[in-house]
Amino acid sequence: MLTSTQLSTTLTMQAAMNAKVNENWLTMGFAFCRAIVVEGTEAIEHHGWKWWKAQDKELAQLQMELVDIWHFMLSEYLVQFNGDIHKTQTHIEHQSSEKVITLDGKEFELSKLNCVESLELLIGLAAVRRLNVALFDSLLSLCEMDWDELFKQYVGKNVLNFFRQDHGYKEGTYEKFWNGKEDNEVLSAILNEVDLTKESIQQDIYRQLKAAYPIK
Repeated sequence: MLTSTQLSTTLTMQAAMNAKVNENWLTMGFAFCRAIVVEGTEAIEHHGWKWWKAQDKELAQLQMELVDIWHFMLSEYLVQFNGDIHKTQTHIEHQSSEKVITLDGKEFELSKLNCVESLELLIGLAAVRRLNVALFDSLLSLCEMDWDELFKQYVGKNVLNFFRQDHGYKEGTYEKFWNGKEDNEVLSAILNEVDLTKESIQQDIYRQLKAAYPIK
């Protein structure tokens, strides 16, 4: 699980990002759980599930889907607690210790589910507007990812989302390819260099993105 500081940081960052998109996001009824359903389905595709043909697991893409899912989970949790970061954090930390999840009268023991089964359960819960951090924790392990790596990628993607909004993403003028590389690739290179323990991490990432952006 994230440390208390990391969790508080991610919740604060997510609330700020949502407010950047729409200052009334808490009351707009945005379909965050629906977004989890869609991202979860895409994750299954990246993992591979079709028994009638050979498929290779796209691990990096699968992990990226988990980062996106975490954005939407944080958003939905915050809505459920009316934007109260402390109450949201307490709930998440309490929920992270669960071992068995019940859905539609059936019990699912997390330790016995494979990756695709866990993603199906995540989708099923999200479809009825339920979330579970213990399930997400299990998914991280199944996708060869830990919470520190999630935190690094989350912070990076959150800052990139801010950068996109500041540079015309909503208006359609943002340039997603930077000198032949997609912005996500540029971000990955930056994340390999920055010190994630610094308090100025968000500013450091943003500054490097701005320096690399082709449109000045």
